[in-house]
Amino acid sequence: MAHKNDLQISIREYRPSDQRAVAELFRDGVREHIYPAFFKSMVHPDHVGVALSLSMAGYVLGGSSYFQALLFGAAWAGLIYFCCHEIYEGYLARRLAADMADIWSSYTENPDNGFWVAEADGREPPRVVGMVAVIGRRVGDNANGRVATGSSDNEGGATGELSLVVVAFPWRREKLGSQLTQRALDFCKERGFARLALDISSPQSGAASLLRKLGFVQTSSHGVTHANRLISILARITVGRMEKVL
Repeated sequence: MAHKNDLQISIREYRPSDQRAVAELFRDGVREHIYPAFFKSMVHPDHVGVALSLSMAGYVLGGSSYFQALLFGAAWAGLIYFCCHEIYEGYLARRLAADMADIWSSYTENPDNGFWVAEADGREPPRVVGMVAVIGRRVGDNANGRVATGSSDNEGGATGELSLVVVAFPWRREKLGSQLTQRALDFCKERGFARLALDISSPQSGAASLLRKLGFVQTSSHGVTHANRLISILARITVGRMEKVL
């Protein structure tokens, strides 16, 4: 197997033969946020307080039972994990049934949309190690297939919506995320869009930091997701709107 440093990375337009590799990478990219979301939620003072209170109740009700105390606290942690899992798995299922079900017709048949993959090519069969996609939003268009809806998609002209950007874990420190995002920015400029925007969930701190380095700013934040409102509240996942004026 070739070493990562021996491989050449090229960014090209999506091909139908990429469907399986892209779907697998997309699944991994979404699911990897579940545990960070869970841990971030569990260290919130409110959740810590509830966990301690339930553990104390279990200890008392169990007749000074440490096992009962642990069981009550674990039940709360399990509920929070379920909420975080439900949000991301629900989003994944929604996208796989929408634009990701037929990438070719969803992106390549509309000149305002674009889908690119980063391919590692060297002494082994080429493989997809990253991808980025843009959906053009013009006045009157409806936004579908997203975690949440921003509040200013069409103010000031057409907007490019960064519908996804995913990089395989071993390639995270190769500046590939920056290159893919730049490709999306270049496309939006070519199409005459006023800005490039995306919704990003609060556990994605690394992605938010990268976007800020590229000139994106957060314009809004809310706690509304596609999931049940109670699930969103318990998971304490917020959605931030990030935009870059072109």
